[in-house]
Amino acid sequence: MKNGGHIIYSGPLGQHSSRIIEYLESVPGVPKIEDNYNPATWMLEVTSASAEAELGVDFAEIYKESTLYKDVKEQVAKFCSPHPDSKDLHFPTHFPQNGWGQFKACLWKQHLSYWRNPAYNLMRIIHIVFSSFLLGVVFWKKGNKINDQQDLFNIFGSMYTAVIFSGINNCSSVLPVVSTERVVLCRERFAGMYSSWAYSFAQVAVEIPYLFVEAVLYVIITYPMIGYSWSAYKIFWNFYAMFCSLLYFNYLGMLIVSFTPNVQVASILSSSFYTVLNLFSGYLIPQPRIPNWWIWFYYLCPTSWTLNGMLTSQYGDLETNILAFGETKTITAFLEDYFGFHHDRLGLVAIVLIAFPIACASLFAYCIGKLNFLKR
Repeated sequence: MKNGGHIIYSGPLGQHSSRIIEYLESVPGVPKIEDNYNPATWMLEVTSASAEAELGVDFAEIYKESTLYKDVKEQVAKFCSPHPDSKDLHFPTHFPQNGWGQFKACLWKQHLSYWRNPAYNLMRIIHIVFSSFLLGVVFWKKGNKINDQQDLFNIFGSMYTAVIFSGINNCSSVLPVVSTERVVLCRERFAGMYSSWAYSFAQVAVEIPYLFVEAVLYVIITYPMIGYSWSAYKIFWNFYAMFCSLLYFNYLGMLIVSFTPNVQVASILSSSFYTVLNLFSGYLIPQPRIPNWWIWFYYLCPTSWTLNGMLTSQYGDLETNILAFGETKTITAFLEDYFGFHHDRLGLVAIVLIAFPIACASLFAYCIGKLNFLKR
């Protein structure tokens, strides 16, 4: 094929390109190939635009007038017509593997992709380690020194800072990763390699071990440095709340990418979500002080449940008296009156905390399969 998409030869090459050499040498004016000369190089030289101009020929027109062209056309017409007894191709399933096989293949592919992406995974591990040490230094041994409401506010501030900063970092860093993977998904799904559900669940699952490590590092570093109570129950709650927080922040970022056309729009839209997650977390405005017409937003905000679980599990069962705004109250009573946190509702908090990442992951799986922003 020459420039312009015109075919100058279509047929068998022959032994050592003998057939194409024979065909081109039959054209008047074309020089014979030298001994031990590369046939491909010779072919390009004799059919170049300059060679055509020098010889005054058009190899495309010569080919169209040749018997070889007619033979090729007849063969194409013959093979385009199905045999009278033939049947259309039919496969029992749309994909070569079942759902579980597709999921395992996608999960292994995502595992390799994540393992080879230290710019994403290593940096978020470094971020959680650095921020945890910073929180531990700032709030050194403040966890077991609760004498008034300000001490509780300080501890609550450390929890709020950990949840918001680590969550926003994870959410923003996952946006370009999923955006890149979505392009690969569109191409491979079109080729019939796997379904969008297999990909999306693998994308969700591959995040879990990395987020688990982040949550463990956070607890290992901050828990002893801040000086929380050494109780297996309270340690688990601290880990569980942070783990669920990282999950829903990551899956929220993946969800935002799934219904936006590109990573730039996703980044802008995610900023709006950060504002809502910050404002209705229950730290800046406690739950009892939120107007009734906005309280539903507080309950829909996952960060409010995370901070509820963190603070209530740590101090909600303490009957120690503290001085709160000039009054003597137990810590339990102060948490109930000021924040609206009840220790006997931690079971509900635990269920809601795991429900948020499940909901975000499910919506991501649905949107990534139904919405296609690829224009090529």
